[in-house]
Amino acid sequence: MQPIRVLIVDDHALFAEALAARLGREPDLVILPIAADVRRALALAGTERPQVIVLDMTLGAESGLDVLDRVREDHPEVRVVVLTAMSDLDTLVQAVRRGAVGWLSKTEGADLVARVIRSAARQGGWIPPEVLGEVLRRLVAGDARDGGGARLLAELTPREREVLQCMVDGLGRAEIAERLGLSANTVRTHTQNLLAKLDLHSALEAITLAMRAGMRPGSTEG
Repeated sequence: MQPIRVLIVDDHALFAEALAARLGREPDLVILPIAADVRRALALAGTERPQVIVLDMTLGAESGLDVLDRVREDHPEVRVVVLTAMSDLDTLVQAVRRGAVGWLSKTEGADLVARVIRSAARQGGWIPPEVLGEVLRRLVAGDARDGGGARLLAELTPREREVLQCMVDGLGRAEIAERLGLSANTVRTHTQNLLAKLDLHSALEAITLAMRAGMRPGSTEG
């Protein structure tokens, strides 16, 4: 398995160093130099080529949302997992809208952080289950893109729409492969293609867009 290059962005030096040391013991994670502010985070994102950024939401007087905006613009292939002491749902929703694929509390153990990093690198993500329903509700109720979601979905191939429907149904990659009679690698390719066509960066964003456009769990696509 290819090592996953991880950039930690956090202005709390002791926490960041402890996290880096712990994650550095994972055989498949390569921990890059720590960034304590937005400027250094963006510089390292360009020079160190991380696959996953672990991002705090509060960086002194700056906001992690600024990092999200710039990373999405300059390095759209990079996956961002938020690791923060904040528990504000509005900020969580804003982070997802700006491209974050994961949200973790700093009280979580390093084992879960490592699992979420691996999931993010494989085009997955993680939102705390106890708030996922409310996050989806707010995303669906948010900017409806003036019907643009339906137009974007019309650009998908029938197979890509089937994969997206499976995602709306809550299936993981292996389950989608089993339902559609495909290999997991083929499902991954279809997922990457549909995300690119929709100009999105995570499965959660794709599910939200699909639900805005009228796709619902259990409906038939074809």
